[in-house]
Amino acid sequence: MNHPTNLTNANCLITGGLGFIGSNLARRLVELGARVTLVDSLIPEYGGNLFNIAGIEDKARVNIADVRDEYSMDYLVRGRDYLFNLAGQTSHLDSMQNPYTDLEINCRAQLAILEACRQHNPRVKIVFASTRQMYGKPDYLPVDERHLVHPTDVNGINKMAGEWYHIVYNNVYGIRAVSLRMTNTYGPRMRVKDARQTFLGIWIKNLIEGKPIQVWGDGLQIRDFNFVDDAVDAILLAATNDNANGQIFNLGSDETINLRDLAALCVQVNDGGSYQIIPFPPDRKPIDIGDYYADYRKIRDALAWSPRVNLREGLTRTLEYYRTNKEHYW
Repeated sequence: MNHPTNLTNANCLITGGLGFIGSNLARRLVELGARVTLVDSLIPEYGGNLFNIAGIEDKARVNIADVRDEYSMDYLVRGRDYLFNLAGQTSHLDSMQNPYTDLEINCRAQLAILEACRQHNPRVKIVFASTRQMYGKPDYLPVDERHLVHPTDVNGINKMAGEWYHIVYNNVYGIRAVSLRMTNTYGPRMRVKDARQTFLGIWIKNLIEGKPIQVWGDGLQIRDFNFVDDAVDAILLAATNDNANGQIFNLGSDETINLRDLAALCVQVNDGGSYQIIPFPPDRKPIDIGDYYADYRKIRDALAWSPRVNLREGLTRTLEYYRTNKEHYW
């Protein structure tokens, strides 16, 4: 895979920069010689964690601000070459309990960021972190980008709107933007104290604590997973390639696995542990989507991206990270 090399001294802004994907991206950008500013609200319910940038604190500027604050964003977008727009409310359950908060963060704030760019920095290139969530329950598998969108929760609807604002601003105002519909991304620096970011987080915490992993339903739901380094590769390729402008790409993997087998693999990689199959909690059943895995040929063909880290290796690296650093995440 070609690594983008033209990021030396590039002026980069990452919203959600202290979060899971944002902090991993920040580390890579620092390695590539970019100038990096991170914006994060550090609201406790979300994924931001100052420990995520341990070791690069002096190489990245941190601005504690909320993407919902238009004045901050007006100021922060100026002069940037790249805007990695990763700030979002990711919890499906929270979006059902607090739909207006989800709307503010995933819709209104996105529009405010794009307006700030239109008025103060129309030459910026934006990569938006979108989600497979908007496809809802798949009509066919693997899911390609032509698949209809029918979200099963408020989060999916708002993320869909956020994504389309980016595409419209690309098409109408020429503000170069690309959207990546991410699948289950996992790895070091994800939130593990609960399932707000991904169920794999709480699985890993339970494994390390010697508690059983809980698999909901029959455990036969199939999923695909991307290790965070592969997601970062995709983000950088989308940022540095103008063929990506105005496009929506699925991320995905050739390796699909059902949740029961995934739990068994986690136990194996951890050299111990157990899992139990339990019925769906009542608040989860209505928003479960059954099987999902993506067709990612479009980004493979356009940007030469494909995932390189297999599940076993990714889980091994993830477990090692949390065993070493658990006091910063529990």
